[in-house]
Amino acid sequence: MQLNRATTFTEGPIASTLMRLAIPIIGANLLQVGYQVTDTFWVGRLNAQALAAVSICFPINFLMIAIGGGLPIAGTVLIAQYKGRGDREAMGHVAAQTLFMVLGVAIVLSVGGYFLAGPIIRLMGAEPDVAPDAIRFLQITFLGFFFVFGFFVYQSLMRGLGIAYPPMFIVLLTVLLNLALDPLFIFGFGPIPAMGVAGAAMATVCTQALATAIGFTLLLSGRHEIRLRWRNFKPDFPLIARSFRLGMPTSVEQSTRAMGMTMMTILASGFGTIAIAAYGTGTRVLACVIIPALGLSMAVSTLVAQNIGAGRIDRAEQTCRIGAVLAFTALLLPGLVLFLAARPFVSFFIPKSGPETIAQCVDFIRIMAFTFGFIGVQQVIAGTLRGAGNTLAAMMLAITTQWVFQFPLAYLLSHKTTLGIQGVWWAVAIANVCSTVVAVIWFLRGDWKQRPLIDDIQLQQRVDAEIAVDEGLPPT
Repeated sequence: MQLNRATTFTEGPIASTLMRLAIPIIGANLLQVGYQVTDTFWVGRLNAQALAAVSICFPINFLMIAIGGGLPIAGTVLIAQYKGRGDREAMGHVAAQTLFMVLGVAIVLSVGGYFLAGPIIRLMGAEPDVAPDAIRFLQITFLGFFFVFGFFVYQSLMRGLGIAYPPMFIVLLTVLLNLALDPLFIFGFGPIPAMGVAGAAMATVCTQALATAIGFTLLLSGRHEIRLRWRNFKPDFPLIARSFRLGMPTSVEQSTRAMGMTMMTILASGFGTIAIAAYGTGTRVLACVIIPALGLSMAVSTLVAQNIGAGRIDRAEQTCRIGAVLAFTALLLPGLVLFLAARPFVSFFIPKSGPETIAQCVDFIRIMAFTFGFIGVQQVIAGTLRGAGNTLAAMMLAITTQWVFQFPLAYLLSHKTTLGIQGVWWAVAIANVCSTVVAVIWFLRGDWKQRPLIDDIQLQQRVDAEIAVDEGLPPT
């Protein structure tokens, strides 16, 4: 069944189309980070140990989110390319198989992570006054990853269609609810006991479950172009394997960043609780600031995928160039603002963490501030590679950033020079610039333009056979 091509992104001005798609994605991602910011805001009103407990869990949380956000990328890319081609039946088939695969992985990780929370926290070098709160926070967080992964599938499928506002409104609702539940569970009220650090995790799990329930209701209602039928949920192991191969490099790409953050956290923990609290807070600020780059990256992926599906390779390449300029420009201003206003910004979020922790956070933010534009360019190029189905190249860029530039530099500058913990801050900034240069070179090589993805005759045959069985027709 063919789609109306007027609803695709294969025609019209690129810059305005990118912004129309990117703005709600940026909004949704900013709101997702709102979970972390809200936790930091309320937990920061306990003490430095509580803030350190949440900070030491952040890389693990980010690692799981990276896996959950990476696996559905196959659904995003395939849905977008089939939409560009105009094949509705294949879209429904891909959507169902993506759900089947990602939720299966979520169950395994949630259960396994709950029982391994203690060893993980001890491995990361948590100090005795931090470890108990960190373990409880991480255990509750792991139990909620089933809902996190489920909502990521919904977001990814909608993104492939170019539908971005419904996910944003769902996240807005749940973040506002989380803002109210956090102090209720952390400090207690009436019959609700004070749970401390664990209360922040409990509030987040409750709101994420609500988001997933709403997303699944909309997806299964058939209101959008994806029509899910029972036959679509019959396991298609060749497609699942292919989707896994396509999505796993993106999970590894994002996980590499999380693992790099974990190693950087361990490195920072060697300088004491104040350093690790500063690093955790600084990375949250970084996560907020680069959201526009991530939003443009996701929008670029959708446009590139749809145009490749429609055979518009030239337009896909132009999309990347325009997106890179937009990303670099969009991050110049927040970098300048944060450089000038770092101290009042940090003091607002962690007022009771002490002047030394605040000073360390300010140094970290100011050193990073002028490299945000480079992060934007790198993210847009990575989005182009993913949209073309070349997720392996995007993965290699992330590995290069973390393990060729950032971590080795952080160790050398912090342990082999007089910079100390500031060597870690400088390593992050230098790695941002160097990795962007590598990404630009990779893009200019042009290999990504020669990678077919949806020319799958066997998939089409399987979909046609399912339709025939469903309609009582003899198989072709």
